[in-house]
Amino acid sequence: MRILIFHGYLLRGTGSNVYNAELARALTAAGHEVHMLCQDRAPADIDFVTAIGGWDSGQLSVQQLEKTIPEGHGECTVYRPPIADLLPVYVADHYDGFIAKTFEQLTDEELDFYVARNVMAVQDVAARVELDGAFANHMVMGPLILARALGDSVSYAAKIHGSAMEYTVRPNRRFLPAAIEGVGGAQSMLVGSRHIAERAWQTLEIDGIRDRTFLAPPGVDLARFKPALRSTARDGLTELEERLQTMPRSGYGTAAQLATESLFERLRAAARTEGMMGYDDVASEILALHETYETAGMDVTAPDSARWLGQAGEDPVALYVGKLIVSKGVDLLITAWPLVRQRHPGAKLAIVGFGAYREGLEMLVSALSQGDLTTARWIASGGRAFEGGPVDRLAHVLAFLDALEDDALDAYVASAIDMSDSIRWFGRLDHEELASVIPAVNCQVIPSTFPEAFGMVAAEAAACGVPPISANHSGLAEVTEQLEENLSGASGALLSFDVNDHAVDRMASRISGVFGLGLDERRELAARLVATAAQRFSWASVATDVVNAASGRSEGLRRP
Repeated sequence: MRILIFHGYLLRGTGSNVYNAELARALTAAGHEVHMLCQDRAPADIDFVTAIGGWDSGQLSVQQLEKTIPEGHGECTVYRPPIADLLPVYVADHYDGFIAKTFEQLTDEELDFYVARNVMAVQDVAARVELDGAFANHMVMGPLILARALGDSVSYAAKIHGSAMEYTVRPNRRFLPAAIEGVGGAQSMLVGSRHIAERAWQTLEIDGIRDRTFLAPPGVDLARFKPALRSTARDGLTELEERLQTMPRSGYGTAAQLATESLFERLRAAARTEGMMGYDDVASEILALHETYETAGMDVTAPDSARWLGQAGEDPVALYVGKLIVSKGVDLLITAWPLVRQRHPGAKLAIVGFGAYREGLEMLVSALSQGDLTTARWIASGGRAFEGGPVDRLAHVLAFLDALEDDALDAYVASAIDMSDSIRWFGRLDHEELASVIPAVNCQVIPSTFPEAFGMVAAEAAACGVPPISANHSGLAEVTEQLEENLSGASGALLSFDVNDHAVDRMASRISGVFGLGLDERRELAARLVATAAQRFSWASVATDVVNAASGRSEGLRRP
């Protein structure tokens, strides 16, 4: 089958980027011919990409790459539509080489330009290739672009990821007509979970959309994400360290760290003098700091972090993987960390990810590490100001800190002192590197406070035999439910926690519970997680479902 995929963003990082890269990999492995439209700046570095298309001369031209195509595999051409340097995004962040603006910030002229350029690009590709089907990502603007570019000439499916719906369409009805036009013209609407289906049905008033909604959650590369003895996995981190040394590391580094420490010392003073520094000032300084390094890059010290992890020995290690933004709940995990250290003083925490909240999280760690709950509360009271946005209180963190008193307060502060020594940051890691990290840890924590379309990172952890401890909501809960079906006893109760004012305590209890499992319990839990992941999550099956949906066939597709 010749299938066009409109993504519009990168093919590396997290979320829908990984979804589309792995989907294209699975499609080509199954022998299909893929034509991917995205904004990745270095697609030639991706193994399954065999050709690159662009409009540098004003007309579409395609360059074939000198790559050997394995027998039975299809080809993948990646096209970068000429949208200039303005990239509309759902969540404010920095993208190297682009001026990134949230959709709400776009003028009508900017939005029209973006849509028109992408419609033109799709039409040029469709004129060059006789397509059998197409696939659009996000509620806006992908489906709209395919609807206007292809009309009724090629059937297409629309995949709803949570970000566009929750951050753009639902809070701003300006984009609802575009969503209805685009998704309404699709043969199928694909979702990652029942939760996303219900939210989409509430959002879009489209006749018959329920009957055209099918499941297509992310999958797991089972050949890459696989279990290993923890001792073996940690020994393998030496190889990862050497590999990271040879890779570009343009993310958070010494200069950013010193600037963050300087800002922290000034806001400590503000926390004690009632307003010498306002949250608007903090937001402005953080936004300026983001211009000094690549926020989506790998940390300069990532090789050192890999070495540190490899030297963890018998100390238990928790892992976070995801964006560093307020809605991912990393602040809850950091606030819970002293409680984990009370029961497991040698515990370590590895943080993999990038995002605008990096400085805010670093400063929260610094405040707690100095036993300074006054400054920790001041940071929590600013919330999104510490990712360069409006003031938005971290209510659950504040509820926990405000409830501490007497012996519990003293014990918490004592365990928080110098906790920064037990935490290491990697910045962004691609899947190849991440697959070397997960098997070396004892648990992976997914503390998101915002609805998630699917718990892909939880599924990847399970495939490695590592217990994922997830927030009990949305698509995360649906993954946990599937994992728990094959579990029994106390271990099954360790995989989730509710997001409320008790989230910090409950999360710490789950992490400590996993750390405290005996050897036989750990082995049985790991084996059951791996078995469930192999049975339920596979990119090959996802690719088959996308092919059927994109070509207008619903036979065999699962309903949410």
